[in-house]
Amino acid sequence: MAQRQGFWLGFLAYAIWGFFPLYWPLLAPAGPVEILAHRIFWSLAVVVALVFATRRWRQLRAVGRRQLGFIAVGALTIGMNWGMYIYGVVTNQVVETALGYFINPLVTILWGVLFVGERLRRAQWIGLLIALAAVVELTFDYGRLPWLALTLAFSFGTYGLMKKKAAVGSTEGLALETAILAPLALGYLVFTHAQGTGTFGHAGWGNALLLVGTGVITAIPLLMFGAAATRVPLTTLGLLQYFVPIIQFAIGLLVFHEHMTTARWVGFGLVWVALVVITVESLVARGTARRRVARVEPELV
Repeated sequence: MAQRQGFWLGFLAYAIWGFFPLYWPLLAPAGPVEILAHRIFWSLAVVVALVFATRRWRQLRAVGRRQLGFIAVGALTIGMNWGMYIYGVVTNQVVETALGYFINPLVTILWGVLFVGERLRRAQWIGLLIALAAVVELTFDYGRLPWLALTLAFSFGTYGLMKKKAAVGSTEGLALETAILAPLALGYLVFTHAQGTGTFGHAGWGNALLLVGTGVITAIPLLMFGAAATRVPLTTLGLLQYFVPIIQFAIGLLVFHEHMTTARWVGFGLVWVALVVITVESLVARGTARRRVARVEPELV
């Protein structure tokens, strides 16, 4: 029962993240930077309320200086990720943002090798080389590096690494991350309103409520994900994460009618092949490890 609940919580969290491209255009006439500033500020407000409601101040006070250093780096990278993602959506580059989240699991593997000391198996090397070929192919098609996708992939991959290093709960982590970014966000919002260029309160109450809602839609899927992570295996969560770019890719094609050249289809196809190779290899490796443990345990008994 708990595992079934965890699956649906994880599914809903990833589904909400996948449908984010439909939300950001509703915030016009606010630009990407103003939307980002509001998302940071209202996320902090929501998470502080959650910390009060769940009485997690003790966990916040227990965060050490070394952990805070990792959280600070994570805050900068997630701020960059949020900003680039919003920019990609409001400038009709949803398909390229989806590419970034397809590439992200590959970046996570690369960071594991470079910073955690993990060793790649043969199939993982093959997957990464296929992904590299995809980036080269897409660079020729775009006439430039797919910098938006790469920035999203590497920033979120770095954020995940910092979260792993910090080892702090999701609610406390988001509270500290947004608290670090909030002074910049609030300073920007105050400046724009002083200049008369801010939209909050000047584009109707509907727009103002949607801007406040950026904090809610940031916190809700994160809490769902946190609850799912304690109930289902990481393998399941790893497979569910592909729902995000799949949904975003479909929205880019079907809702925003973004153009896909033949070469671009080839590039995306190579990325998908790389993900299939790595996912299948991971599932096989975990199955083999479980069978080895099952054989060893009777011998120990």
